[in-house]
Amino acid sequence: MLTDVAVKTLKPQAKPYKRSDGGGLFVAVYPSGTKNWGLACRYEGKQKFLKGGGYPEVSLRDARDWRSAVKAQLLLGMAPTAQPKLRADAKSKAAGIVPDSSFEAVAREWHETRLLGWSPRYAGVIMRRMVGDIFPVVGREPIASITPRQMLEAFRAIERRGSIEMAHRVKNHCSEVFRYAIPDGRCASDPCRDLAPAMATPKPVQHLSKVAVTALPGFFAKLNADGGERKSHLALRWTIMTMVRTQETRMAEWCEIEGIGTCEPLWRIPSGRMKMRSEHIVPLAPQAVALLDEIRDANVYRTAGNERFGRYLFPVVGSKTSTISENRMLDIMYRIGLRGKATVHGFRGLASTVLNESGLFEPDWIEHQLAHTPRGVRAAYNSARYLGHRRRMMEWWAKYLEEAETSHGDLHPL
Repeated sequence: MLTDVAVKTLKPQAKPYKRSDGGGLFVAVYPSGTKNWGLACRYEGKQKFLKGGGYPEVSLRDARDWRSAVKAQLLLGMAPTAQPKLRADAKSKAAGIVPDSSFEAVAREWHETRLLGWSPRYAGVIMRRMVGDIFPVVGREPIASITPRQMLEAFRAIERRGSIEMAHRVKNHCSEVFRYAIPDGRCASDPCRDLAPAMATPKPVQHLSKVAVTALPGFFAKLNADGGERKSHLALRWTIMTMVRTQETRMAEWCEIEGIGTCEPLWRIPSGRMKMRSEHIVPLAPQAVALLDEIRDANVYRTAGNERFGRYLFPVVGSKTSTISENRMLDIMYRIGLRGKATVHGFRGLASTVLNESGLFEPDWIEHQLAHTPRGVRAAYNSARYLGHRRRMMEWWAKYLEEAETSHGDLHPL
C-alpha cells in the first residue's frame, strides 16, 4: 500500500510508470512530473480504467474514498460513475483559480504580455514547459517567498531527465517572470539569477551538420535510389529548393501559393507561421513550379475536394497537425546513410555557403531569403525587399541543384 510520503516522493523517469495501492487503485507518474490517479475495474465483463484526477489535488485519502465508492456502485450492478471529492483548495485550483500573488498567476500574466512577439507555436511551447515542470513545484507559492533552493530543485528535476539545455531555457523563462514582477513590488529579487553555476553545464553549441558541397551529386543519387514514400521525398526536395525551415514546409497551404502561370510565382508564408513573426516571401523558380505540379498530383485529398486535408501541400490523415510529421524527411536522411552526418535544416546552411561563395549575390539578399531579418515594424513592412534580386538568386540555386543531380562527379560552387 502507498503512503502520502511515498506518493509525494515518487520521481519522474524517462517513461511513465505506475505504483499500486491495491484494489485496482494506482498512481501514474509521467516524465513531466505529473501524477494522476487511476482505477482498474471490471464492469459487464469488460476491463475498465477510470481516471481519478491528479495528485496532490486528489489526496491519497480522497483516492481511496473514490475507490470505495466505485466498488459500491459495482456491487449494486451500477455503472462506475463516482468521482473523487476534492479538498476546498483543490477545487479552486481545478476551477482555474490561483492566488493573484502566486508564481503561476504572475507567470500567466507575463506570458500574456509576450504573445504579440511570439508565434502561437512558441507561446504554446513556453506555457507547456511552465505547466509541466514549474507550476507543479512552485505554481501556487507566493512569488515573493520563493527561494533559490526551490527553483533549483525544479530545474534539477528537468536535468535528471537528461534535458540539460532545456533546464537552462526554463530557468531563463522563470527569471523573466520574476523580473517582470519586481517593478510593481510583487517580489523583491530574482531567485534564479545566481543558479547557473549550480546547474549542470550544457554541451557547447554545435552547428547543424550539412551535406558537403562536393557530396551533393552523391546525395541526389542516393535520394533517387531510396524507396521511401513519394510525399516525403517531395517535401524534402521542396524544403531544399525553397531554403525554408522544416516547419514551414510541413504546414504549407495551397492558398499561400501565388502567381502560378505568371512570370513571377511565389510562396507567401504568413507571419504567424514564421519563427521571426514576419511575413516571408519565397520566389519560386521554374523548377519549384514543376515540383509543385508533382506535389499537387500526389495530393489525393485535394483532387477529391477534401477541404480539411486538401488545403495542405503535404497532408497526412491521422497526424496531430493533419500534415506530414517533422521526422518524415529526417527518416530519409537516415535511410541513405546520413544519420549523425547531416540534417534537413543543414541544407539552409549549405545554400548560404554556396550562394555566398559564388560571389554573385549580396549577403543581404541571402540573409533575407533565409528569413534572418530583424524583428519589429521594419521587418514587417519589408517582406518583399530585394524580391527581384532574390528571384534571380533562387533561380540560380534551383539550377545549381538541378546540375548537381545530373552531375556524375564533384560539384563546386564557383
